[in-house]
Amino acid sequence: MTQTDFPQTDRNRVRRSPARGVYDKAAVHRILDASLIGHVGFAARAENSDVAEQASSPCVIPMLLVRHGDDLLFHGARTSRLIQVLSSGAEICVSVAIVDGLVLAKSIFHHSLNYRSVVVYGRGREVTDTREVEAAFKAISDKTMRGRWEDARKPSAKEKKSTTVVAVNIESASAKVRSGDPVDDPEDQSLPVWSGVIPVATHAGNAVADRHTSEARLQLPEYVNEYLEQAGH
Repeated sequence: MTQTDFPQTDRNRVRRSPARGVYDKAAVHRILDASLIGHVGFAARAENSDVAEQASSPCVIPMLLVRHGDDLLFHGARTSRLIQVLSSGAEICVSVAIVDGLVLAKSIFHHSLNYRSVVVYGRGREVTDTREVEAAFKAISDKTMRGRWEDARKPSAKEKKSTTVVAVNIESASAKVRSGDPVDDPEDQSLPVWSGVIPVATHAGNAVADRHTSEARLQLPEYVNEYLEQAGH
């Protein structure tokens, strides 16, 4: 382990197929940056519950995922249950997964997926500093579409007031990655059954203008064209 790795602990250690575990921070960051959605897990307190067992229950909510340095940024309405939990400093877990291929073996038992996944553990804090909030909104905008922040209207004071931005420090994390061919049992390798990998990828489609843009005959921004080219359009 080096300073560029997340320390392996009981919390983040990959136990099943440990050889697929990755603790390098740069590798973890790359997978997070390639993911649009993160699934945020937390213990939700049941409201108006008189039953002890219902005092809290597991809950997972998908959210736009934005990494900003060593933090994950989330935003939402101040009244949002998730945002309130994140702002409280409670421990949460965030997971992402990207499927890269369908792995078809000669036996059903050995079918699998090629994938990149990350699990993050951390605690949130509300971002209140004016400059930090502005930087967070820009980072969130850039994750959706880089270049949009300089083009579209910025959030108004009213919109900012109704929105809470939370930064979750990446205290601990690990990735798990599978790549390559199927692994068949020796006795199955001669079976007359096709085996191999079918690559899976997400591609951007044609940009579709809304009615207001069409009526104004506005041209597609150059940064959108660049995104479409990079996204394999």
